[in-house]
Amino acid sequence: MITLRLQALLITGLLLAGPLVAEQQHLDDIAQLESEHGAYSPVLPERLLSLGLALQEEGRHGEAAAVFKRGTHLARVSNGLYSTEQLPLLESEIRSLHALADYRAVDERQRYLFRVQERALVDPRQRAPALLQQADWQRQAYLLGLDEEPGQRLLQMWEFNRLALNDILEAEGDTSPKLLQPLEGMLQAQYLISDLQWQEGPGSTSNQSFAQRTSLPHAGSYRKDNYKKGLAVLRAIYDLQRIHSDSDPAGPARALTQLGDWMLWHGEREEAVAAYQEAIGELAANADAQPVALELFADPVALPAVTGLGEQGLLPDGDSGDILLEFAVTAEGKVARLHRIDDNREANGFANRLMRKLRRALFRPRFDLETGKPVDTDNLTVAYDSKL
Repeated sequence: MITLRLQALLITGLLLAGPLVAEQQHLDDIAQLESEHGAYSPVLPERLLSLGLALQEEGRHGEAAAVFKRGTHLARVSNGLYSTEQLPLLESEIRSLHALADYRAVDERQRYLFRVQERALVDPRQRAPALLQQADWQRQAYLLGLDEEPGQRLLQMWEFNRLALNDILEAEGDTSPKLLQPLEGMLQAQYLISDLQWQEGPGSTSNQSFAQRTSLPHAGSYRKDNYKKGLAVLRAIYDLQRIHSDSDPAGPARALTQLGDWMLWHGEREEAVAAYQEAIGELAANADAQPVALELFADPVALPAVTGLGEQGLLPDGDSGDILLEFAVTAEGKVARLHRIDDNREANGFANRLMRKLRRALFRPRFDLETGKPVDTDNLTVAYDSKL
């Protein structure tokens, strides 16, 4: 009778051996296919995809990327220059290259992937997710600082999201909730174009205007229209949230708050306050929306309050750190009376950079939910960790 200890050893051995057995099986299958049908057998790309995914699952991304690349080449030879059989191989190769942080190689393969997608995907339902993925890569490439002229990435990011929006409109109509994703992507692009005050780090371009960051001759006019384009996107988001308010009752108020943020970001304070007050009114009419009202307006919120714009971090998530700052946020959303209250001299450089950022920062101010008016917020104390 097998003992429990021996049984455990056998199970452990099988679990450890499993990936190796699967990989060897893939290699044996490939060798047999090459022997029977030659090195360019049309079934080899599928086998190479399976092998690459097995290697990827084990975290062997360098080997996986090489296998996927070979599979893509064979699929191109066997099925044509822009065959759909290449798509899963290219997408998988890009995931492994991303895991290896080989972003230049990711960028090169993304370009090739788009050339294939552009010709192979004729159904707008297939094209839209591909375009959204391409848009997101342009965002990442911009934040990674891959180019000397990074503004081009933002124009491409906007364009890919716009094309995805058109495909979703064609396939599903103008009330589809799927439209929100490209609209949010277009809003991200507009915020980046509006010349964010970047934190120091990879992709930092805070000392350059958008016109300096791109060589396109129409960049100046594009930036001039930036505010209007952002308004149009946000109003479209609001309309969709209103249509689907049964499933998300707070959606319209969140969209109005985003609209107010965009207005405030561009110096249109009176219009921003009106949008915020409309959002507060909508939330006040819903007895269950009090937590959302508190989330949006009970405390100052650093702008832009949009995910995917890089390293924001003006207010830390935690309450511990070796740098302690105290400041106020005025009813206009500006930082006032900023001073340092710790005595950690070793972190002076970090603290000084942080304070410069905060002085330039803009906040959605706190609102008195009873009166609907923005108010000053005094004695905010926040802790930062200089080692992060």
